[in-house]
Amino acid sequence: MSEMIRSLKEALDYTRLYRDQTFVIKVGGEVLGSRKVLDEVAVQVALLESLSVRVVLVHGGGPQATELSRRLGFEPQMVAGRRVTTPEALEVAKMVYAGQLNVDVLSALRARGVRAVGLSGIDAGLVTATRRPPVEVRDDDGATRTVDYGEVGDIETVDTAVLDQLLPSGVVPVIASLAADAQGRPLNVNADSLAEALARSLKAKKLVFMTGAPGLLRDLADPASLVAFATPDDLTGLLASGAVRGGMRPKVEACLRAVAGGVRRTHIIDGRAPDALLVELFTGHGCGTMIVASREAAEYEAQEW
Repeated sequence: MSEMIRSLKEALDYTRLYRDQTFVIKVGGEVLGSRKVLDEVAVQVALLESLSVRVVLVHGGGPQATELSRRLGFEPQMVAGRRVTTPEALEVAKMVYAGQLNVDVLSALRARGVRAVGLSGIDAGLVTATRRPPVEVRDDDGATRTVDYGEVGDIETVDTAVLDQLLPSGVVPVIASLAADAQGRPLNVNADSLAEALARSLKAKKLVFMTGAPGLLRDLADPASLVAFATPDDLTGLLASGAVRGGMRPKVEACLRAVAGGVRRTHIIDGRAPDALLVELFTGHGCGTMIVASREAAEYEAQEW
């Protein structure tokens, strides 16, 4: 019992700091793959909501889209941690992201008493994107090549009007990673990029990536090499060396854009670990990687939160 009381006291400063603040939380497909884990995430979101934190959930669903694609007879293609979206892959994304997974998240939240609304970037003109032209990409093997990502959108604008109505009412928006261009053409958008763009537009206090990894590792083979705290300058060498690979790369890049755009603190955690979100947000030691702007680093170290 005394341990629980100590934990509650430790969390007190955080609850005061977070009240009425906006957190954008991106839940990865690895986390959504287990109903038990999804239910545990819903409990943690319910606690945040009960503390008057304004929560926006963003999700993709890469593993689930890959599974359905293979069942339908075509192999997905990934380049530098991003999915090439053929017309067939776009149909899969619409079915999986805005359909199955969005409903699953809403169902889990409702079971925990959270009022939530399912959206995509297409709804209410939330996100406008343009189809990405062929681009030069440095792959994980270090080679540079021209890649046509297909029906993939780069985010141009975010109109938060619908979120500005939902959040003050205590409603949690659950946003699937689809958008549309100015003519209404649906496009697949990277969920990490979507979460980052929403966090910047909403002036969120925190952007959290709940992933299938413990955070950013200096050495993928060594869990003890976790980078617990970093500024953009700290990450320059890691990015240049190619140590940040696969699906972690877009997350780190999104964190760097977010802190450059005014989001004070960004986090990458293993969303499958018990209570990972609460441990990261309400304890001084955390459990994953926190990336902040250089100007925030001194303040964080002085506050020790």
